[in-house]
Parts: sequence; structure tokens; C-alpha cells
Amino acid sequence: MDLRLRFANGSMSGDGTDDIGVFLIKGGYDSATLECHWTKTYVGAHDVFYKGFREGKGIWGTWEIGIFGHGGFRIWPRDAGDAEEQKEVREEPEVVDAIGVEEIVK
Repeated sequence: MDLRLRFANGSMSGDGTDDIGVFLIKGGYDSATLECHWTKTYVGAHDVFYKGFREGKGIWGTWEIGIFGHGGFRIWPRDAGDAEEQKEVREEPEVVDAIGVEEIVK
């Protein structure tokens, strides 16, 4: 998966591609609680709803496609490496270039 996320003034947006196709991201975040939520819209197809929490250099949480499916995910920046190896906390840049989403289907 290739994913670009932008964070500004409580809103998040982005775009990317994965094995399903091209998608757009639109949602929001709360910098006090570290919570975020967004909709991933596949162009000309379906939506996937995400709720998650920022932790260290990544975001983890749950996804759902209405009554059709749900599971867990984890997103991490391309340069983050293993979160366990991170020794310092830095502010995220406005645009985050992510390397992937790990989706766990239930």
C-alpha cells in the first residue's frame, strides 16, 4: 500500500493505492485525545470507515465496511522502522508518507 496523509487544524485528508484500487481519505483528529477517524473512499466503489489512536509514530485501530466486514489495522510512516526502536518523540510533519496498513480480518 502507498498512502499519503495530511493533518491540519483537526482535519485529515489523503490519497493512495492498494491491492483494491485508488482511494481518497477524508476525516478528522483530536490532538488532545490522540483519536482520529476517517473514511477511505475507493474511487467508483465502496467506503471503509476507520477509527484509531495515534501512538508513537503510527496509528492503530479498527475498520469496518458496514455489515460486510471489520477488523484491526496499523499504519506507520515510511521512515519510522520498528516503533519499539524509537528513542525520541518528534512532531509529525504535516504530510505523512506511510508504508502500509496491516489489516486483520475477523
